[in-house]
Amino acid sequence: MRFRSPSLAELHAFVAVAELGSFSAASQLLSVTQGAVSRAVQRLESELGLALLARGGAQVTPTPEGASYLARIKPALDMLERAVPLHAAPAGPSLRMAPVPSLYARWLVPRLPALQAQHAQLKLEFRRWRHDDRFERDDVDCWINPKPSAHSRWPEGVVAQYLLGRELVPVCRPSRAARLTRPQDVLQHPLLHHSAHPADWALWLKAQGVQASQPQLASGFDLAAALIEAVVADMGIAVVQLCLIERELAAGQLVVPFSGWVSSGRGFYLCRRADREGSSELHAFAQWAVAESRRWRRQALAALD
Repeated sequence: MRFRSPSLAELHAFVAVAELGSFSAASQLLSVTQGAVSRAVQRLESELGLALLARGGAQVTPTPEGASYLARIKPALDMLERAVPLHAAPAGPSLRMAPVPSLYARWLVPRLPALQAQHAQLKLEFRRWRHDDRFERDDVDCWINPKPSAHSRWPEGVVAQYLLGRELVPVCRPSRAARLTRPQDVLQHPLLHHSAHPADWALWLKAQGVQASQPQLASGFDLAAALIEAVVADMGIAVVQLCLIERELAAGQLVVPFSGWVSSGRGFYLCRRADREGSSELHAFAQWAVAESRRWRRQALAALD
């Protein structure tokens, strides 16, 4: 069945503003930003089709409809609060993160035990990553997003910190690599590619001094994981982000047939809203992620030489 009732976050935001007469005071009570409170109330008003608060004066006050709605929902919210067992431990602070699936599964998750060893009290809650996310969600504290292109800019109001992922390398099965002696030899094999970045092959070939501005590409894949699996299945050679193939390189399933790498200018970034004060959890994760990314780059790139 479809529930008609609004979310508890929206209801608590409205009640706090209505009772305190201020979005600022409500944000302090709820331990969220003033913008988050404002957006929650706006969503509630949109869902109900009612103007619940009068915002014109020095103090925010409920409209007649808002006062009536407040009188109906406040007893229910109070009852829910009383239903929490007295001995229940309060939930500790957590960091809510939406990482792009490719880096999340292939690079971040294998390193979570190391993060936990350094920050035993840090609790992470992973949210679904959305390709069209505009960094306006109230259920996410930070994102790990890929930069769409080398020259693209982040939306206004977003603070983005580079982690890793600019490093592109060719990769193939060991048996296929045995047939490659010069970079131009790859042109005799199927050139698999990521459908969002078909120019990666031309970028790598140019860096190798191979004259092929428009190489003949083979199959394209919309997911990095699918592209890597296609290379493991020996469908051809691909240019991929080095940070996404650690497992396959370590297992000997894939090899990098030529030394060196080329920068895509893109990579993965840790992003947050500039108008949201960073928590101690976010600062701890950011410090660890930047240090771990630098450590990985030093070791991984040294291994290519």
